Amino acid sequence: MLDITKIRANFPILHQQVNGKPLVYFDNAATSQKPQLVIDSISNYYKTINANIHRGVHTLSQLATNAYEEARKKIQINFNAKYAHEIIFTRGTTESINLISSGFSQLLNKGDEVIISYLEHHSNIVPWQLVCEKSGAVLKVIPINEKGELLMEAFDKLLSDKTKLVAVNHISNTLGTINPVKEIIAKAHQVGAVVLIDGAQAAPHLKVDVQDLDCDFYCVSAHKMYGPTGIGFLYGKEAQLNKIPPYHGGGEMIKTVTFEKTTYAELPHKFEAGTPNIAGGIAFGTAIDYINSIGVENIAQQERSLLVYGTEKLLEIPGLRIYGTSSKKASVISFNIEGIHPYDIGSIIDKLGIAVRTGHHCTQPIMDFYKIPGTVRASFAFYNTKEEIDAMVLAVKKAKQMLS
Repeated sequence: MLDITKIRANFPILHQQVNGKPLVYFDNAATSQKPQLVIDSISNYYKTINANIHRGVHTLSQLATNAYEEARKKIQINFNAKYAHEIIFTRGTTESINLISSGFSQLLNKGDEVIISYLEHHSNIVPWQLVCEKSGAVLKVIPINEKGELLMEAFDKLLSDKTKLVAVNHISNTLGTINPVKEIIAKAHQVGAVVLIDGAQAAPHLKVDVQDLDCDFYCVSAHKMYGPTGIGFLYGKEAQLNKIPPYHGGGEMIKTVTFEKTTYAELPHKFEAGTPNIAGGIAFGTAIDYINSIGVENIAQQERSLLVYGTEKLLEIPGLRIYGTSSKKASVISFNIEGIHPYDIGSIIDKLGIAVRTGHHCTQPIMDFYKIPGTVRASFAFYNTKEEIDAMVLAVKKAKQMLS
């Protein structure tokens, strides 16, 4: 059992009042809070070793380079990539997806097919629409059922020798559905397609092994893993990354430059033009250390307990419907109350110190499927408590009473 009181002491932001009430932070799917260790890591970098990395001969540059590359190594080990150079630092999942989609815009031909799913975040829809418009490829979509689960039989029918890439999320940010990505990857590989997995919502909750999954690309954002904003990574198999042209041009990503021709650096630097978010990269490594000190299995067990408890308590409210009822689900509850707009519920419970997300959560196709304008989304992290869920349920009941 985790000592939640001790854990909460690591997160300074949780110990405050909002609108005169104790903060209950249930917007973890949007961004998680940061432990003091991560905050200190950022501060210590700027106080002690602030210098640009790589190729610097002076001591501070070497210290900064070592710390940054050590963070890359931590990510490699944590996600079980074969090589450290298969880890590309990016600004986050969105940039990681755009890096690959930009590269594939030059690899796809007219009539080729790209498959995504109904559960995707806009960040895993729009880039592929742009690629298909540019290349003449065709975008196809895996449908879902009322539980918010992918229809795998339909996926089987979509696959063909025209399928060049499949891009799906590991966990839905809106419904919490845990997708059968290992099965998706295996089936896609059977027709010669490569597979990109949006792991933004999975990485904080599950132990991810990219070699076991056998995915070609995996994308993660640090800020959802108790790390800083503005940093994340793209994992790519070495052979696949070598096929893709550089995403940005500039310093760091070159081997030689003349006015006649430029040759590019080897991985990972080929995709890391310019001065990176050095402090963010180092702090990302600190966040991974922190997660491992708690234990991913312990985190998953705590969050599962919160999901079960929150689901039971919210369903006691008459007229409340939960969207996303898969048996394989992460700690996200999206709900509405009949006849009440989700924004109104979110606004009222905010006055009571409850922080949730309302709207379409950058997943408008899901809202269109259920024929709703949006949902109230409560998303839990391991530092949340059942007492906080009780406070949210009371606030939702009060909002319902006021708005009915």
